[in-house]
Amino acid sequence: MIKVDQFYTLTVSQIVEAGFILAAKELGDALLPKGIDNKSLLVGDSVEVFLYRNAADILVATTKKPKARVGEFAYLSVAATTEIGAFLDWGLPKDVLAPFAEQHRPMHEGHSYLVYLYLDKIDGRITATSKIDKVLDDDKAHDFKNGQSVDLIIANSTDLGFKAIINHSHWGVLYANDVFQRLSFGQSISGYIKHVRPDGKIDLTLQVGKESRDKYTKAIIDLLGKENGFVALHDKSDPQTIARVLGMSKGAFKKSIGSLYRQQIITIEDNGIRLLQELEPAAESIAPDNTPDSATNKHERIANLNREPIELYKILKFEGLVGSGGEAKTMIADGLVLLNGKVETQKRKKIMSGDVIEIGAERIRLQLENKDDQ
Repeated sequence: MIKVDQFYTLTVSQIVEAGFILAAKELGDALLPKGIDNKSLLVGDSVEVFLYRNAADILVATTKKPKARVGEFAYLSVAATTEIGAFLDWGLPKDVLAPFAEQHRPMHEGHSYLVYLYLDKIDGRITATSKIDKVLDDDKAHDFKNGQSVDLIIANSTDLGFKAIINHSHWGVLYANDVFQRLSFGQSISGYIKHVRPDGKIDLTLQVGKESRDKYTKAIIDLLGKENGFVALHDKSDPQTIARVLGMSKGAFKKSIGSLYRQQIITIEDNGIRLLQELEPAAESIAPDNTPDSATNKHERIANLNREPIELYKILKFEGLVGSGGEAKTMIADGLVLLNGKVETQKRKKIMSGDVIEIGAERIRLQLENKDDQ
């Protein structure tokens, strides 16, 4: 059965001056006004349209998509106010009416309101109401599951956080300590069911499970990369600072740095976290060049290589510093020398595989090709 407020593929039965007549079965004929997007239609052609009734109660078809349909909520702006109510722009040529009796508070032209669309029982026309609470029933049964992906519309802020409409059918709560981005009234956003309480009330979150963990660890690694490998945040940092800097809760931060630590990607120090490995791809190599370089140029060329864990032999081979007898002693960077084929500090402390060394402002985690050669 064909109904208004639905999309259908209908056939052009005749062409008239005002447009195209479409056969809408039990509803009769529908008028599709002529427009740029349909001027090439011929009798017998099929076209997908949305059906609604205009002010004259004529069945009209349009190829445009409305911002909301019957049974859905939307944040719509008032196009005009009249003696019968406010007309809201819902994306179609004919605005939708919110009668005075269906306005939670008086609507004003140019302002936007969260409304619900329904079919008026008297005339069958699509109508809007901003009296949201009479539509949503907290005690209504539902089958939402923890972790389920849902569509949300943000409503009022409260002392706890934000109320949100779930899948156009139920209220849920986004707690403030789970929100790390700017939210606005009427905003549509994807979210997840965090927890269904024993009384049926629903707690929400904007991230969930592995997707959330991956997002958080990436945020930490990205920040470490921007801050030269060290960030002054740790498990004793206050939650407000962590949320402001990284956009996550302290609990999520502690779980993420614990995971990164176990993977030997970071080390956790008393005053912060430090990156042990660079995870970005290595910079493009420069072909070996035996032309004598100044110490400064060598320093710059070595720094260009340290975008990922580097095997020590690659540095030596790249710089061409190993003599035929392996006896040369050559400065390769501030504080580092090459002695008998091994890198040592000027204090003659041997650098071991896995050590983190500094070359200027850069840091490298050394990995020797063969530990027996250390």
